[in-house]
This record gives sequence, structure tokens and C-alpha cells, in this order.
Amino acid sequence: MSVGFRFSDYVPPQDDKPGFESLLKIFLQLITITSGDVAEALSWMNSLDKQYGLTSDSYGMGDFIEDLKKNGYLDDDPQKKGGLKISAKGEQSIRKSALEEIFGKLKKGGKGSHATPHTGAGDEASTDMREYRFGDSLEQISMTDSLRNAQINHGLSDFMLTEQDLEVTETEHKTQAATVLMIDISHSMILYGEDRITPAKKVAMALAELVKQKYPKDFLDVIVFGNDAWQIEIKDLPYLEVGPYHTNTVAGLELAMDLLRKRKTPNKQIFMITDGKPTCLKEGTRYYKNSFGLDRKVVNKTINLAAQCRKLKIPITTFMIASDPYLQQFVDEFTKVNNGQAYYSSLKGLGHMVFRDYKQNRRKTF
Repeated sequence: MSVGFRFSDYVPPQDDKPGFESLLKIFLQLITITSGDVAEALSWMNSLDKQYGLTSDSYGMGDFIEDLKKNGYLDDDPQKKGGLKISAKGEQSIRKSALEEIFGKLKKGGKGSHATPHTGAGDEASTDMREYRFGDSLEQISMTDSLRNAQINHGLSDFMLTEQDLEVTETEHKTQAATVLMIDISHSMILYGEDRITPAKKVAMALAELVKQKYPKDFLDVIVFGNDAWQIEIKDLPYLEVGPYHTNTVAGLELAMDLLRKRKTPNKQIFMITDGKPTCLKEGTRYYKNSFGLDRKVVNKTINLAAQCRKLKIPITTFMIASDPYLQQFVDEFTKVNNGQAYYSSLKGLGHMVFRDYKQNRRKTF
């Protein structure tokens, strides 16, 4: 008796309501948009649940909140009665979420160091072989090739292994890099109802997580600039907000240069994410401001700093979120003086370009 098959119409299974993992992805997006305000993010989730039915009778929003606390994403906020705040695990999860969103198509890499054109007593083995040199480590010696050389050079009857027989596996030097990421938090980043700060934060968080995972020996400092410039911790990125500020690019560049001077590596660079022209200087305790067009005094000081960075071999990569011709003309001049790079990007493509240029700069020998 032959065994046959019986075919019938395929009935797809009914989609279940999102569980914890699905709701977590939405929550991490909202917590970034709300600059870390847990209460506001959860309020939005309740509104979305009411409109789109995100939860079910078996798993409600209250269950999700309890799971957030149980799994360590939220802690009780002692400053607010009954309030909640993001935990350290939650902050890392936000960065990982941004990394997956922006760099998710990348394949997993290796140990995460940056190759240079130099060879010698380096960090990673290559496929090249060479003769032994004084100072080479024992781990570099290829015993199989060295024994073969000894047999060829001295014969099999009286075995002898000399220094001239030794052959070593060539290694490549790996280098560290120091990067300062500058983020514009001037008022124009939310002007005209367009949210530009959220994508900028996502890029910063993704870049920070990429460096921590792929380039653990590297240095990454993050600064923000408005009327003034100041350094922030990587863990503070989700809470970043735009202020009623002008754009003091000079203060940002000066702080970036100060931070890079402290880093004992020759490979240094600055990434600057901004959507507008420099409009502000600080002279003593006084702020010099002009938002109407390109102010010659502000522009010249900014260009001079670009030239200083070039002398110090610090390339600046500018990501300008604007299409105004006169702004592009300014960025072109700024980039030419620095011998850096510039991109005029939509917010959608910003993350990809940050990563691509980061890789290229890091493989450069300065």
C-alpha cells in the first residue's frame, strides 16, 4: 500500500497580540523621543494600545510595566512618589536598539581594532611569513616552517636548528582612535515642528554602542553645543533635549580639541551633527549672537578653528541636515580649510553615513 499526501487550503495562524519583546521595542523608541521620560512614554503606549489594540486580556499594559521592572529595565525613582526611571540596563538597551536600527544590516565583525599599513610585532597574525628578527616573540615562530628550513639547510642526519632557520608569522599593527562626537542642541533642531534631535540622538547612541562592542580599546567622547558646549556621558544620551539656544560651533570645536589633546593616540577625529549655521560666540561673559544670515565675525572664528584642527591632523566630518545653498557654501569652505569631509543628508540616511565614514577614517594613518 503506497503512502500518499492529502492537500488542503492553508489557513494562516491568527496573529497573537504582541508580548513583552514586541512591546519593549516600541517602548525603547518612545523613551528616546521623550528624552527618557518614563511616565510620558508609558502614557503614549497606553494611547497606542487604545488606538491599535497592542495588548490583550491575557497580557495587558500593567503586565508589561511589571515585566519592565522585573527584568531590570526600570527602577523606582526615589525623587518621585510612585515614579519610575530608566535603569542602567535600560539605557544600554536603548543604545543597542539604536545600533540595531541604524547598523542592523552589518555583519558581525572580528575583534574590533583598526589595521594600519605597518607590520612587525603587532596584534593580529597575517598570512605573510618572514625571517626571524631580534625582538620577535616565541608565539610568532612557525615551528613547522622552521623545522622544514632546518632539514633543507642542514640535512636529516645531524639535526640542527639555527636562528637563520627560524621563520615567523607576520603580524599587523592595530591602532587606537579617539573620536569626539558633537551634537547640535540649538533650537533649530526642533524648529518648524520637525524633530531632528531624535535621529541625531539615535546616531550618537548607535555609534557609542558600536565603539563599545566593536572597538573596545578606542576613545569616544560626546559633547553637545548650543550657546555653550559641554561634555555628557554616554549614558545620558537618551535624556538629551533641545534648548532655547543659538549655535556656538566655536565653543564645540574648542572643547573637542581640548578633549582630543588629552588622548595619547595619533589618530583623532571630530564628527559634527548640525542643522544650521554658527550664530553665536562667547566673549568673556557676553554672548555675541546673530541669527540673520552668516555673520562674518562668527564664520571667520569657526573657519580659523577648522584650520587649527587641520594643523593638528584632526579631520572634521560634518553632517549638515540642511539644503540651503548658502549653508552648503559655508560647509564647503569649512571642509576645504580643514581638509575634512562633509555630507548633506536627510535624517533617514544620517546613521548609515556616520558608520561608513567612521570606518574609512579609522583605517587612515594620520
